[in-house]
Amino acid sequence: MKTTARALPPGRLARTAVATVALCILGGAGSAYAYWAAAGTGSGSASNGSMQAVTVDALVPGDTLQTSLVPGGTADVLLRASNPNPHAVTVYGFAANGPVTADAAHPGCTTTGVTFTPPPVPLSPPLIIQPNSSILLTLQGAAGMSAASVSACQGAQFTVPVTLEVRK
Repeated sequence: MKTTARALPPGRLARTAVATVALCILGGAGSAYAYWAAAGTGSGSASNGSMQAVTVDALVPGDTLQTSLVPGGTADVLLRASNPNPHAVTVYGFAANGPVTADAAHPGCTTTGVTFTPPPVPLSPPLIIQPNSSILLTLQGAAGMSAASVSACQGAQFTVPVTLEVRK
């Protein structure tokens, strides 16, 4: 038995190919048109909850430092942070937020020489403040006092304005 291949007449193969391509393009365009032109209705919504500010509070009785600040030295910074949110927050970092001042009992302490050096960010290990609570934070060695501080600063307690950066 002998098999032979039969050739299509000239031009018929080209017409068949063109017709096939045209059908594919028209079919695709019709599908795209139906997708974009289809009528319908729907609704949806999304909201982003707002987070209340986490605050740095005044110290309360019993919040006491374990280190003292002397010219040329460093000491810990003690602060209390409150989280009024219904979810826990993670303290990401700290930043100075104004000049350091001495307490009212030391009015002659006009040049404190005190600086605040925050710990590197992100904090490691992370500090987490639970919902609706406050915690006492100790930043070890974050306060420094230069030799430029005046003698009237001896025995003073210093207020170090600090800002917290927190994340949910």
